Amino acid sequence: MSDTKSVVITDSIAGKSAELPILRGTMGAACVDIGKLPKETGYFTYDQGFVATASCRSAITYIDGDEGVLLYRGYPIQQLAKGSSFLEVAYLLMNGELPDAQQFAGFEHEVTHHTMMHEAFKNFLGGFRHDAHPMAMLCGMVGSLAAFYHEGLDMEDPEQRRMAAVRLIAKVPTIAAACYRYSIGWPVRYPRNNLEFVTRFLHMMFEVPSGPLNLPPVAAKALDLLFILHADHEQNASTSTVRLVGSTGANPYAAVAAGIAALWGPAHGGANEAVLKMLGEIGTPDQVGKAVEKAKDKNSGFRLMGFGHRVYKNYDPRASIIREMTHKVLTDLGVNDPLLEVAMRLEEAALKDDYFVSRKLYPNVDFYSGLIYKALGLPTEMFTVMFAIARTAGWVSHWLEQQADPEAKIGRPRQIYTGATPRDYVPISAR
Repeated sequence: MSDTKSVVITDSIAGKSAELPILRGTMGAACVDIGKLPKETGYFTYDQGFVATASCRSAITYIDGDEGVLLYRGYPIQQLAKGSSFLEVAYLLMNGELPDAQQFAGFEHEVTHHTMMHEAFKNFLGGFRHDAHPMAMLCGMVGSLAAFYHEGLDMEDPEQRRMAAVRLIAKVPTIAAACYRYSIGWPVRYPRNNLEFVTRFLHMMFEVPSGPLNLPPVAAKALDLLFILHADHEQNASTSTVRLVGSTGANPYAAVAAGIAALWGPAHGGANEAVLKMLGEIGTPDQVGKAVEKAKDKNSGFRLMGFGHRVYKNYDPRASIIREMTHKVLTDLGVNDPLLEVAMRLEEAALKDDYFVSRKLYPNVDFYSGLIYKALGLPTEMFTVMFAIARTAGWVSHWLEQQADPEAKIGRPRQIYTGATPRDYVPISAR
């Protein structure tokens, strides 16, 4: 919505100015609408990394980084983590409201009955090297869904768009589990649709034909919690990628595959892998002090992974929730993980050190999640895959919102050109 106020930008040299309206949402900082700036002044804006640029209007997720607030459709993440389930949160993100019992039963039925993947995917899997990273396989296989659901997808039909979103939420866990099992030489396990979402996924991951899988209750509870906390996080790199690809009218499966590729980066979804690697390098609690001092030395090349966040300048609200669950998982499973002691000592040291406190480098969501995944028996190369399963709910919600937005335009950022000025071609014989 527009504010009655505006900002006037003036070029004192050229004598040009532009009156730019101020836009406000229901919460958060106001934005200056720069849409007519180039036309009226001849200038574009420069914002490396889009750190101060709003690229869209969205009603899905709100973050207040200074206060450490995260809301899904207005609901605090702490309340959803305590009382909701991942599948209910997925419905909320997609539809804007929490479902009643009948709505949730219908949604759960739809997701459950779209979990199967085409048998041709087995042949597709066989084309990957046995040691391929699961994220590489997941990206390729999700992108290939476009080949199965392309001709029948009318992008102008809201119901067909919704069903595409449901298929992605349903099939990504099946594909992810198949990628894992292929990587370790196990046969693909079909989804057991008599089980709920997270338990079904764990069975696809770990069940073997020779015997039933007995899962401790804390395993599904912990994974469901992590899925909730990772489901969406506003206009992050991967979500912005999904929106950018979606803005072209591309197939939603291709857009989500692009999001998976963006998520893979160690500065984004791959950060929890990097945290576990860092804890392993530190080794023992008595080495934490040395690691902290090394991290403060700009010339060391060493940095603390899992601390700080582009948006949060306070304690990441998701980190405290995961911290509590980490202790419960390790206690209930009887896991004695020395890396947990290293993590706790590192968190304590960093939160007391003026260097990190002054820079507001607090533990983020990635700091503890890897420890839970490790305790559940997941290899480190699957950590980002877990993130992708959860974030699919957010990706499809943003894609749905974008497709219904009458103001949506194809994404096309500008640049500051720093290359050569015009010059004449010289034949190779004369060079």
